[in-house]
Amino acid sequence: MRVMGSETEYGIHAPSAPGANATMMSARIIQAYATVTRQRAAGGAETRWDYTDEEPLHDARGWTMDKAAADPSQLTDQPPVLDAEAVALAYGRQDLELDGADESGSLLMNMVLGNGARLYVDHAHPEYSSPEVTNPRDAVAWDAAGDLVALATVRKVAADPSLPAINLYKNNTDSKSVSYGSHENYLMPRSVPFGDIIRGLTPFFISRQVICGAGKVGLGQDGSTPGYQISQRADFFEAEVGLETTIRRPIINTRDEPHATADKYRRLHVIIGDANLSQASNFLKFGTTAMVLSLIEAGQAPKIEVHEPVQALQAVSHDTTLTTTVRLLDGRRVTALELQWMYFEAAAKLAQETGVADSVTGDGHTHQVLSQWEATLTTLGTDPDAAASSVEWVAKKSLLEGYRNRDGLAWEDARLGLVDLQWSDIRPEKGLYYRMLSRDRMMRIVDDAHITRAVTEPPSDTRAYFRGRCVSSFGKDVVGASWDSVIFDVPGLGKLQRVPTREPLRGTKALTGALFDRHADAASFLAELLGQAPPAVRS
Repeated sequence: MRVMGSETEYGIHAPSAPGANATMMSARIIQAYATVTRQRAAGGAETRWDYTDEEPLHDARGWTMDKAAADPSQLTDQPPVLDAEAVALAYGRQDLELDGADESGSLLMNMVLGNGARLYVDHAHPEYSSPEVTNPRDAVAWDAAGDLVALATVRKVAADPSLPAINLYKNNTDSKSVSYGSHENYLMPRSVPFGDIIRGLTPFFISRQVICGAGKVGLGQDGSTPGYQISQRADFFEAEVGLETTIRRPIINTRDEPHATADKYRRLHVIIGDANLSQASNFLKFGTTAMVLSLIEAGQAPKIEVHEPVQALQAVSHDTTLTTTVRLLDGRRVTALELQWMYFEAAAKLAQETGVADSVTGDGHTHQVLSQWEATLTTLGTDPDAAASSVEWVAKKSLLEGYRNRDGLAWEDARLGLVDLQWSDIRPEKGLYYRMLSRDRMMRIVDDAHITRAVTEPPSDTRAYFRGRCVSSFGKDVVGASWDSVIFDVPGLGKLQRVPTREPLRGTKALTGALFDRHADAASFLAELLGQAPPAVRS
């Protein structure tokens, strides 16, 4: 069991309003979902994000960056500001009615959802941050739930004929030198030295893209060099280790923002992954990374050091034949597949020693991850094209090669870039990934019913259950929430009530489900939770 979660920034585009401000369009997306859910909190607005415990400039290597030296994009501890007048101007409408705007007229740019997730504007993109889960299968489900949330917002905006339609894409670059993130988060013990994490993860991340890259037309940050590569993000990384996420992007990110009991836990913030639509690629991304973290914690990670890691990362991405070798500091040259096999063998050995991989008595997930990992590496090593049903970059490449062969298209043909973009369109009737999924040409890890439930229901086995149930059950009395707290404003109590949730594995359905079921109002719920008399009987 490992607590994990995802963050997805969606590409955004208004075809009929090419000059529209992306931040303002993203705010419109958040507002649209507010009108879909009608989650009304105290004061008539939606449950807002609580920034109290955000510390984006703390570095895991033992220091804090001075705010004056930080790039503005790093200051995620401050709420974005965008007023209704600016949005109206952006859409060319002075009479724009903003359902969901607060009493000051400011447009909502942050929401806490009933499934425990966060939906907000981040760096001019709408972002969905999934609730905390404890296994890769659930990580796939609640990440995919974010795509349905995004789809609901697109449908809502499109239903208003007075507004320009907005399209959202689950990709990582506009092919004009701009990249936006798909991040992962993993809970780790703080006792693990950060140097061990760097050494254990760097070779793994360099090679991981071969099993979970999303594929991209064009080489280089602007995609101007003809070709096709494995990863959407590889060309945007410029450093081995660092605190930044939008400039000088590092392979290993050092942001030390645990969102949990700080002296006990570390939240490993992974920024190097691609945004995956393929369930199998997403499953391997989360599952294999969690297993490698277990190797690091046990002191059993392969002892490998890659010469010039950034260059190696990009060289691997640029070679879809999977034959490129990278140089290790001990003088060996190995392929990305060979690096992955080293990690697989070490992970399989540890899983066998600890018993978690047993298909009957194990944890129910490790065996599936190992089986899928081994099968994927074997297929990629013998017949890469045969991995098209599970590995996203292979599936997309197969589709693109079909167009190339049919129409005689060179890689620099703009039509292939449009196909690449259409792959990631989150609308099922438009997105090419969804077309292949509907024809059973893409592997499923979770069924549609599971994903649909995850849109509104929180995971039952983490604190996300408590957060989500508070929002869905007592939303009118919840004025704020974050990963590690929920804030109530209940009439009669006289002051805000902050309920801390610093233990990620508490606040579960098993621990709090009956408490929610016993109470129809926030006052009596808090009275029992906090051991206080309800307001009606207090002096």
